[in-house]
Amino acid sequence: MCCFECCIKCLGGVPYASLVATILCFSGVALFCGCGHVALTGTVTMVENHFSRVTSDHATLTDVVQILQYIIYGIACFFFLYGIILLAEGFYTTSAVKEMHSEFKTTVCGRCISAMFVFLTYILGLGWLGIFGFSTVPVFLFYNMWTTCGAMKSPIANLTSVDNICVDVRQYGIIPWNATPGKACGSTLSDICNTSEFYLSYHLYIVACAGAGATVIALIHYLMILAANWAYLKGLCQQTHAYQDIQTRDDQELQDVQSRSKEGLNSSYS
Repeated sequence: MCCFECCIKCLGGVPYASLVATILCFSGVALFCGCGHVALTGTVTMVENHFSRVTSDHATLTDVVQILQYIIYGIACFFFLYGIILLAEGFYTTSAVKEMHSEFKTTVCGRCISAMFVFLTYILGLGWLGIFGFSTVPVFLFYNMWTTCGAMKSPIANLTSVDNICVDVRQYGIIPWNATPGKACGSTLSDICNTSEFYLSYHLYIVACAGAGATVIALIHYLMILAANWAYLKGLCQQTHAYQDIQTRDDQELQDVQSRSKEGLNSSYS
């Protein structure tokens, strides 16, 4: 029973809300970073093979993709550490709440750190909202290309010339207007849609967008947890100060009673 009670006590100190948020955050960041990295590489390969045969035309795109991939590395490393820190902060706050009636005392530094995490998580949540919106752009572009390829297989498209159905990536600003060929029509477009680069990149962008959305949800979850914990610690600190004030007044009154009783005894003897 002693071992069982010890296990129950340890499980009672686990911040399950923070643990769920951490798992969701790690999963979302992993999906966004992993799938986004591979999808960007596939996009560059597809543009090089089918839309821009001159290296100088897609050099800017290649540089931008490399920068984005380095940013992805930084995001993965940062949120791995940040998730662990927030989980540790959850353990600390849970311990403070569980032992609120014991000798556990919160410090001003601890409350300031909790408030700092609330503010930082709020800023990161806004940043990930922007990332989520940005990740929908390639999904939209690939979806347009996917629907165009699907239109070529429809009965209506068969009645007209298939070669008139084209996709021009230059209009999206991916490559300059003087890039050749810059667009794909008819059977060439159909061949592009059947390549592994297009199929894999399209679905990886969708998964990366879903990962960014999961990260936003995790950060909102973190924000609610941190705000609640900070408010609880603040209330605990106020209760502790009130208890100390009451104890100080009681001690002072007890000393006054003792001093008056001693004075009364001394006056009776005299």
